Formats: sequence, structure tokens, C-alpha cells
Amino acid sequence: MNRGTKQMDFEQCKFDESGLLPVIAQDYESGEVLFLSKMNEVALKMTAETGFAHYVNADGEVYRFGAELDNTQEVKAAFTSGCGKTLLIKVKQKGYADPERKEFSKMSKQIFGEYNTIGGEMFGRLQRIISERRDNPEDGSYTSFLFYRGLDRIAKKVGEEAVELVIASKNADKQETVAETADLLYHLMILLELKEVDISEVCAELCKRNR
Repeated sequence: MNRGTKQMDFEQCKFDESGLLPVIAQDYESGEVLFLSKMNEVALKMTAETGFAHYVNADGEVYRFGAELDNTQEVKAAFTSGCGKTLLIKVKQKGYADPERKEFSKMSKQIFGEYNTIGGEMFGRLQRIISERRDNPEDGSYTSFLFYRGLDRIAKKVGEEAVELVIASKNADKQETVAETADLLYHLMILLELKEVDISEVCAELCKRNR
């Protein structure tokens, strides 16, 4: 955002009769929708100039997201609808979208569907949980224990789980393959956290290969 957004084509954004533009904020890694808000022309320009999301409140005042709590939404990309009447921004969020409830997203109350239909969002959520366990160790937490043991232990577990997945794949039980795959991915994401590699970096590398 810091480099590209200054070249944003503001003409593509169409403000309504009140000078407002609906904005959907989405986590750029997990795909979770964080909330729906609004920007006016000033908020949009400040977002572009600073690289951090600015919105307009009910009183028409422009504010930077989370300024009072030292939270931020660093904008990684922005998209507009075909008619230009809605803006989608993909952000790296620090803190909570809903600080009162300490919820990462304001859209966290599920009213329909099964949790497992969320799919790829789980990786972003898991990455946050693992990061929290590393920064704030908890007694009895297996994740915290692995970070305490260090790289050798974590790398060994990744290797062990990979072997167990290979063995499971040779069996007829599909659920066994699912379980072993989950074990491998979990330990692999702990290794990525230890090496300070975001899951988005891995996804970007996969996209480059395009094959």
C-alpha cells in the first residue's frame, strides 16, 4: 500500500450523495471479513498517503483505525466493485476489530453453515493462535512447550508427522489421512512461526509457480 496506493485511481471510487463510500475490511492472510465501515474522500486520501486504514465515524470525523489503542490496519491491497460504489481493502490488522469483545473480527457470530466450510481461513486463524502462544506462553500448552524446546524439537516433529502421513496414505481409512495431514500442517506452521515466515509468503511463492 505504501508504494502502490499513492497511484490509486480515485476516479474509480464513486461516493454517494452524502460523500461516503462503503468499505469492507478483510484480513489479507485468512480472508476473514473484519467489518463494514465507510470512508469519505479525506479518509480515502489519508489511507492512501499513510498506508493505514482511515474511516469516517457517525459524526463525519475522520479517524485512523484503532488509534486510541495503538491498533492498526496496514492496507496491503484495495479493490473496487465494477460500479465503483464499494471498496474492498485487504489489511494486516494489529489488535482487534472489536476491542470491546476482544474479537479479531466484528463478523464473528456465525448463524449458518458448518465451521469446516470456512476452509483456508483456518490457516490465518491458526497462525495467530500459534503466534500468541509463542509470545505469551501458557502452562499446559503443547504449542508453548514446542517453542520452549526449540528448532531441533520442532523440526523433528515435522519429519515424524510427514512419515506418519505417508504411512496413513497407504491405508484405506480416509479419516486417518485427514488426521495425520492436520498434525503435519500444525507442526509445519509452528516451524514457520519460529522462522518468522508468514503463511501469506508461502502462498505468494505458490502463486509464482502457477503450475
